[in-house]
Amino acid sequence: MPLTANDPNRKSWIEVDKNSDFPIQNIPFGVFLTNNHIVTVGTRIGDYAIDLSALYQLGYFDGIALTDDIFLQDTLNAFISAGRKTWREVRNRIAEIFDVTNPKLRDNESHRKQVLFHIDEVEMQLPVCVGDYTDFYSSREHATNVGMMFRDPNNALLPNWLHIPVGYHGRSSTIVPSGVPVRRPLGQTLPNGETQPVFGPSRLVDFELETAFITADANRMGEYIPVEEAEDHIFGMVLFNDWSARDIQKWEYVPLGPFLAKNFASSISPWIVTLDALEPFRCESPKQVDPKPLPYLQQTGNHAFDINLEVLIKPENGEETSVSKSNFKYMYWTMSQQLAHHTINGCQVNAGDMMGSGTISGPTPDSYGSMLELTWGGKNPITLKDGTQRKFIEDNDTVIMRGFCQKDDLRIGFGEVATKLLPALEFKK
Repeated sequence: MPLTANDPNRKSWIEVDKNSDFPIQNIPFGVFLTNNHIVTVGTRIGDYAIDLSALYQLGYFDGIALTDDIFLQDTLNAFISAGRKTWREVRNRIAEIFDVTNPKLRDNESHRKQVLFHIDEVEMQLPVCVGDYTDFYSSREHATNVGMMFRDPNNALLPNWLHIPVGYHGRSSTIVPSGVPVRRPLGQTLPNGETQPVFGPSRLVDFELETAFITADANRMGEYIPVEEAEDHIFGMVLFNDWSARDIQKWEYVPLGPFLAKNFASSISPWIVTLDALEPFRCESPKQVDPKPLPYLQQTGNHAFDINLEVLIKPENGEETSVSKSNFKYMYWTMSQQLAHHTINGCQVNAGDMMGSGTISGPTPDSYGSMLELTWGGKNPITLKDGTQRKFIEDNDTVIMRGFCQKDDLRIGFGEVATKLLPALEFKK
């Protein structure tokens, strides 16, 4: 099916600023609460959220095989389960409805009032019910930096890293959308030079600059997804801040890996940008020649995406300071390789499952994707615009992540994920 929604020459009758992340070529999907206290599935063009359930009820999706309640949900899971053909039909139809040359909705004031909401009038929700969440570790630069800090610098990568997309199963219950604050976690740590652990708030809370992809109903238990078919089962992507407590992590991660240091909070941007919308921004990924992946992970063609990423820190009552600029194209293992590996043992993947990319670090110090790397374990503090310094994230700081693709005059973006870190709860024995 042709991706007519991606026509770079298409204009909308909704006014869209040239620097907006949400031109008519984007058409992301999300869930929002309207000013009428109705939760609905929607999309966005410019500064307007669009109620897809209202569009359906008004007959604008006639001819597309949709259930009557598919947009009357508080998550996108049912829509994602409908499959790629349906996603494309709906995106293409939305592009037609809002095309500058189409008067059907444009000139119907009554319908517009039911369908359109200024973005300031809605409250974004978590877009999917995340059944399972997996976090990968797929940036060679990040893995090398961490290995140099904590292991032998001459053997920074563990022996398996260049052979498999390393990952672990995370916790989905504490994934929250942008704008929902998170608390500094309590836990055990082992202070430097001590032999016994202590209990209290983490002192080394960090962000991790990531993206995440959302899957469709991909396979049945016992079946695998071939790498060349994996993208057919990826609905879209979000920005992802996978919060970490480095001191808790250092004490607990041997022998089974991250636990309390990683499951206290993860934050995502609320609009899911479809893989179809990102199609014009495909690019080469890093070469995998020494060693060459095993056959089930080998792929040809371009499966990376040129997504510009930025992290900013905003202290309470202060200005934003940009601390990192990176790009998703640096990732060594692609999303399709991650999904193929995830299922090669027969693991079932369902609609709404979320797969984190792992921290995205680039080749230069200003492109590192965590404070751990940016300050090199706290040895090189970052100075913010207000003159204060940060080794890690402090209470009441807001971490903001933004991302967009740019090619000629076409810009497709994700908006942002912005999260405030609140102080830890007082522990009462």
